[in-house]
Amino acid sequence: MDKTSLIGTILGLIAVGVGMVLKGVSLFALVNPAAILIILVGTAASVISAFPSADIKKIPKLFGIIFKEKKSIQPKELILDFSELAQLARKEGLLALEASIEDIDDSFMRNGLSLAIDGQSADYIRDVLNEEIDAMEERHSTGASIFSQAGTYAPTLGVLGAVIGLIAALGNMDNTDELGRAISAAFVATMLGIFTGYVWWHPFANKLKYKSKEEVKLKEMMVEGILSILEGEAPRIIEQKLASYLPASERKEIFEESGEAQNV
Repeated sequence: MDKTSLIGTILGLIAVGVGMVLKGVSLFALVNPAAILIILVGTAASVISAFPSADIKKIPKLFGIIFKEKKSIQPKELILDFSELAQLARKEGLLALEASIEDIDDSFMRNGLSLAIDGQSADYIRDVLNEEIDAMEERHSTGASIFSQAGTYAPTLGVLGAVIGLIAALGNMDNTDELGRAISAAFVATMLGIFTGYVWWHPFANKLKYKSKEEVKLKEMMVEGILSILEGEAPRIIEQKLASYLPASERKEIFEESGEAQNV
C-alpha cells in the first residue's frame, strides 16, 4: 500500500469536512445529487471523450499503481547486484552469467543481460533497451495525462454547476426556501469541482509521474550496468558509475557495504 497516496486522500477529506463544521456548515449540504452528477459523471464523460477506449480501460490499473507500492529492486541493491555480476564475469567470462540471470526477477534486466551473453554489440543493446524505456515512458505519460485532464475539467464543470444552480435560483425568486437550496447547490458543485480537481486528480497525476520517473531511473541504471559488464569494467568502477544516480548521502553507504562484502 502506498501510504502517502492514502494519507493524502484521507487528509483532504478531513480538511474539508472539519473546515465545513468549523464554519458552521452541515456535512449533509454535500449530499446534493445534482452537484455530484455534474462533477463526477461530467468529469468521467469528459475524460472518456478525450481518450481512446484502450486508455480508458487502464484506469482501474492506474488507481492500483497510485495506491499500491510496487515491489521492485531498490537502487542500492541493484548496484550491489551488478557489482557481483561484474566480478563473476571478469573471473569466468560473460557466459558464466547465464546461470545467474535465471534468478533475476526483473524482465528488463534479464533481457539486457541475455543480449550481452548472446554477443550483441553495446550499441545494439543500448538501442533496444532505450527503445523499451521510451515506450514505457509514453505509456506512463498517457496514464498521468488522464488524471491531469480530469483535474482540469472538474473545476470548470464546477463553474458549470454553479451557473446551473444560479439559473434555478433566478427561477425561484419568489420562493425563499427553493432559492436557498438552489444557491447552495450552485456552490456545492463549485466546491466539489475544485476539491476533486486539486485534491485528487492533479495529485494523482503527479504521483504517476513521480513513480514513472523512479522506474525510468532504475531502468537507466540497468542499461549502464549491463553495458559496463559487457565492456569488462571493474566492479568498483561500475559501483561508482551507478552510484551517480543516487543522492550523495546514499553513495557512501554503497561503497561501505560493497567494501564489507569484498572483505568477507
